[in-house]
Amino acid sequence: MFYGEIEGSGFQVIEAEFASCFVGHARVERLWTGGRWSEGPAWFGGGRYLLWSDLPNNRIMRYDDTDGSVSVFRQPSGYANGNTVDQQGRLVTCEHYNRRVTRTEHNGSITVLADKFNGKRLNSPNDVVIKSDHSIWFTDPDYGIIADYEGKIDRMEQDGCHVYRIDPHTLEVTQVANDFDHPNGLAFSNDEKHLFIADSGGTEGHNRPKHIRRFDVDASGKTLGSSIVLQNAPLVSLMASESINKIVCGPVLRKGLFATDKMDN
Repeated sequence: MFYGEIEGSGFQVIEAEFASCFVGHARVERLWTGGRWSEGPAWFGGGRYLLWSDLPNNRIMRYDDTDGSVSVFRQPSGYANGNTVDQQGRLVTCEHYNRRVTRTEHNGSITVLADKFNGKRLNSPNDVVIKSDHSIWFTDPDYGIIADYEGKIDRMEQDGCHVYRIDPHTLEVTQVANDFDHPNGLAFSNDEKHLFIADSGGTEGHNRPKHIRRFDVDASGKTLGSSIVLQNAPLVSLMASESINKIVCGPVLRKGLFATDKMDN
């Protein structure tokens, strides 16, 4: 057993495309434990570190790949949930408590990318992905305003839980999907012809949606077309079950995947 390796943690690669993420002796390795509910891993290849949200503890954590140390990157974090990295190596974060999407600049300052749509406050941005044209797409369920555990109980100003796009040049926010119960994780296909979005409405009721939908991306790359349901699963979260909340590809030279886990107790 290697240090940190979880006993019995061999795995099977089902999709051949994922084989390139692993070396032959790869195993599941626990990098850290101690979070209440970990979400939104984001890998910074230039600095060889990983950031992720420990949501109810209102902090973003940092794992240093050079020495294996873990430290607090930001606290309070605005009850940060989803994170990603833009093409300039800047952190983009969904904040439940502050009901906004932000970008952390290289000098440490924070730029608000979106906090309103049509003059009304967003619900609680949940997850975010950046397209190759630098546009920012995010989901906006109400999880952060229906309980203090992952945000702050507050009034919903939007007419539902929707999906949005931020223009990279003007920061104009447009609504790209408005027929979700609780839009959650999202990811583009490699060719960006499709956008996959999880609907985790099942967390709020037994008969509510719990599936992943695949949308066609319009030729302009700015709007969504028709969709199909790809999977129905209990309390589905994109690319994984409820126990693993998000997966992100790791460094190029030290190939791997990073996943976050959740413990509600």
